[in-house]
Amino acid sequence: MSTNIFSQNPKKSESILVNGKTIYVEVYGEGIPLFLLHGYTLSSKSWLPYVEDYDKEYEVYLIDLTGHGRSDSFKEDLSIKSVAKDLNSLAQYFNLDKIKAIGFSFGGDVLYQLALLNPSLIESMITIGAVGSWTVNDFPEYRKAFTFENRFNFPWLLENHGTDEKIKALMDQFSNYTVKLTNEELQSIVPEVLIILGDEDEGIDLEQVVRVRKHLPESDLWILPNVAHGAHEGQTKDEFIVKSKVFLSKK
Repeated sequence: MSTNIFSQNPKKSESILVNGKTIYVEVYGEGIPLFLLHGYTLSSKSWLPYVEDYDKEYEVYLIDLTGHGRSDSFKEDLSIKSVAKDLNSLAQYFNLDKIKAIGFSFGGDVLYQLALLNPSLIESMITIGAVGSWTVNDFPEYRKAFTFENRFNFPWLLENHGTDEKIKALMDQFSNYTVKLTNEELQSIVPEVLIILGDEDEGIDLEQVVRVRKHLPESDLWILPNVAHGAHEGQTKDEFIVKSKVFLSKK
């Protein structure tokens, strides 16, 4: 991986007050606004290696979602809808009427809620390892393993969040991770959606995938063989970049 990816400087970096909390954002490149949203307990740093793949065609927004990274810690119980409201306020702060977006896991779930909250904002979106409905209650083994006491088993936590206080707030809120899209809500989603999944993603219920595909007005599904949750990473990154750019360039 080339080092110039990480030495690239944003044209803008701000901590912006929205809905009573500060959200950290970095902006790169020129063109159509493109939001890149990270997974739960990650931060915008996870998208840094992708900036140079998009910044010639898009104005890329790397965002530390509510509770993560350099944004404020959670001030209330985790709500995916509330995080989407913060993201919508952020778009309003930047006077963005239209965006395109890619969301990984938690970031993908947030995008579905954002599409419901502000139907005209997102032109098209890609979700990776997310179909908009998920509850930690279906995965007791995740809840047992993913605790503050076990934080040293997850080395990315300190790198992304800096302090034990921030990490504890994130880990404590994981037990509140529940989001559900009804069939009617799915049918009302306006943007075209590309759903990307690894066929070895143990956290995705295939029945939910079938339901989402049945009810989403405009959706494509790309399932990658022998790939787990991060279907955009590692050996599949190059293919992901090509496919994502083709999809986002439509319209």
